[in-house]
Amino acid sequence: MNLKKKLSILTAFAVFQAFAVIPANAQSADQSDTTPVNTAKVKSVEVVKKEQTIAESEVKSGTNTPTSNNETTEEVNPETETNVPTATEVTPVDPVMEPTDEEGTAEETTAPEPVEVEQPSTGSSSVAGGGGGDLTLYMNSNKMMQDGKTYLAGQPMAVKNGVSYVAIRALVDRVGYDVKYDNTTKETIIISGEDELRFKTNSKIYTVNGVSRTMKGAAYQQKNTFMVPLTSITQALDITYKVNQSAKTVVLNLSTKPVASFTVQKEVFAGDQVTYTTRSSSPKGLSIVDERWTGRQDTFDQPGVYTVTYAVQDSSGQWSDPYSVTIKVERPNLPPVAMFTTDKEEYKMGEKITYIDQSTDDENAIVKTEWDNNALAFFVPGPKTVTITVTDKHGASDSYTKMINITGETLYSLTDFNQLFTPVGEKFTFDGGGVPAMEKVPFTYYDEPSLLIRSNSPETVNTEGIVYKESSFGQTRFMIHHVNNTGKNVKMYVVATNNNAYTASIEQQNMGFAGPSPFATVAGKLSIDRWFQSMQNGTGQKKVYIQPGESKLILNDLSVLPMKQGQVISLYSDVFSDYELDYNIIMIEENKDPMEVLSSLPVLDRDGVHNRGTYPNATRIITYDQEVGSKPSRLPLGDNASDPNLVGTDPMAYTEASNAGNFGVLYKITLNNVAPRTLISFNPRGGRYSGVALVNGQVVQISTGKSVTAPNEQSVMYRTGSYGESVTILFSAAPGSNLPVNLLFTPLPAEK
Repeated sequence: MNLKKKLSILTAFAVFQAFAVIPANAQSADQSDTTPVNTAKVKSVEVVKKEQTIAESEVKSGTNTPTSNNETTEEVNPETETNVPTATEVTPVDPVMEPTDEEGTAEETTAPEPVEVEQPSTGSSSVAGGGGGDLTLYMNSNKMMQDGKTYLAGQPMAVKNGVSYVAIRALVDRVGYDVKYDNTTKETIIISGEDELRFKTNSKIYTVNGVSRTMKGAAYQQKNTFMVPLTSITQALDITYKVNQSAKTVVLNLSTKPVASFTVQKEVFAGDQVTYTTRSSSPKGLSIVDERWTGRQDTFDQPGVYTVTYAVQDSSGQWSDPYSVTIKVERPNLPPVAMFTTDKEEYKMGEKITYIDQSTDDENAIVKTEWDNNALAFFVPGPKTVTITVTDKHGASDSYTKMINITGETLYSLTDFNQLFTPVGEKFTFDGGGVPAMEKVPFTYYDEPSLLIRSNSPETVNTEGIVYKESSFGQTRFMIHHVNNTGKNVKMYVVATNNNAYTASIEQQNMGFAGPSPFATVAGKLSIDRWFQSMQNGTGQKKVYIQPGESKLILNDLSVLPMKQGQVISLYSDVFSDYELDYNIIMIEENKDPMEVLSSLPVLDRDGVHNRGTYPNATRIITYDQEVGSKPSRLPLGDNASDPNLVGTDPMAYTEASNAGNFGVLYKITLNNVAPRTLISFNPRGGRYSGVALVNGQVVQISTGKSVTAPNEQSVMYRTGSYGESVTILFSAAPGSNLPVNLLFTPLPAEK
């Protein structure tokens, strides 16, 4: 029988086997693991493609009818997916690249050459895969090369919206990982040693060892083949690769060797115990049975530089590449030396004490200084003990105590001393009962155009939904302050939609964001602080263009981190748009796509306690030309009397709204005639307050590290000197704090 006839018979036999490998009632996974690999010689790649199509249709439908060319959305179980690689015995001819069609497929033409066909595996582990040498993928082609053999994936490597997709089963077979399908969660699972990746059809979210990550594009199915972004696998499993644009290839660097690594503590000192933390794994999932160290010492007696090497062996007998770490052993750490002095050894009651820190460290690495009883002045006579404790970056500390004496003579009373010497940004106590009787500064004001969107109710959000909806153009200010009470990790987003016939631009001018935090006052103070800093230095500015009919996420600081149960976020931001835009402020589960779920979200009701609303003219200008400070007086803010609440609307409840406390309003206060030697301070009247203000362009804390409590505490904002001054104060109420408040103007006592 001549060679031609023999090849014809073998070809027919191969086609027959392709029908026979998986019967109509497809084999179970455990049976397929022991199915021998059948091979047959055929004449061309076209024949192989036909055989694969038949095998795929058998697995999917249980019949011998070839699959349809139409794309399916049915979930495909990769355990029975038969996008099986095909190996050739000869050096391949590079395919002729054709443009991809809208499905991401491409025509491939090669010279007719014999190829060796690997039959499909329907088991849960990729027994056909090798995970051997480098794997070469061809762009817009289903061709793959490894160890000199050619393999064909079920679908070509495709590019969709700038993202490269590969057929997941064919790739992991070649890499040597396990792949299976979870019918309960409808997830495709890749297992590499201790690592587990889970994918879902039509989702950008996948998990790596239970931790959610976002892919550049959603996984999808193409003609019964599950396609995922290539980088989702390479990044998760630390597979390096090179792209050759001229050859239209992507080469994955694969290895079957086990991998070893280790770390030691950040700092190693001579004579101290060294802690080695090892990590090892096998790409093939094999157990690690042995390890080998070179240069390891549990303690290093002398300072210097040492190299320690680690390697592991898997159960197949293969050793990893050695992993080396250079350890710099420092000489033993010396603790810092605490020391301070004072400008005098003896003081009168009410006399200011100057403390001079003279602590030292051999590395100049003191990271924390704590004082005990270092009052600026004492008002009871007798010896006083003051202690300083310093800690270096290694955790070593030292303390020093000094005794000073307070005589029975008085220099300043407590009240006079506090007014004169309490630092700006710090607070002191006083009798606040007399404040309401102080004369009010008879200021007038006008409001500048700036639309305020205050999203603060429901402040505590119990379920996913839209917390605010509004449309606006021109100057707009967002104040967003919410607490997560959904019991899930969530994210908040602001979606801007352009329903105009023209492209709209939206410019983010200032940004102040804080959180997620478990403390509302902390988040509120930080958001105002960062908002003012943004005004000062111009950070946070960006511009976004939105096409007609398009929706985009804006104010993206809001959604960088998920909010855990009980955490709060707080945001202040000014924006400007040249066309009217529709805004939706939403809270959803962290893994959901805001654009996909927006249309199905409910609008949440107000909580009946906190405020929400849209308020025009939210920048209040106060200019006062008469003298202040020559006698005690006050300027109330947020009291709805001298400073009336803004009136607006609740667009979701279709009702009028009053901005209680005027949160979100920016006050620009100019006092053109502040008397010489005047103390300007901040006194809350509605409860605890923690925030900041801009005074003559400088950020001033209210107060540093602590809240100011009504009514008997005041925080120092500014002092004028020997001459009258003009003072400008920018203020906005911090979310989480309480209104109203007063600015107090008090004549300073004479200095002695």
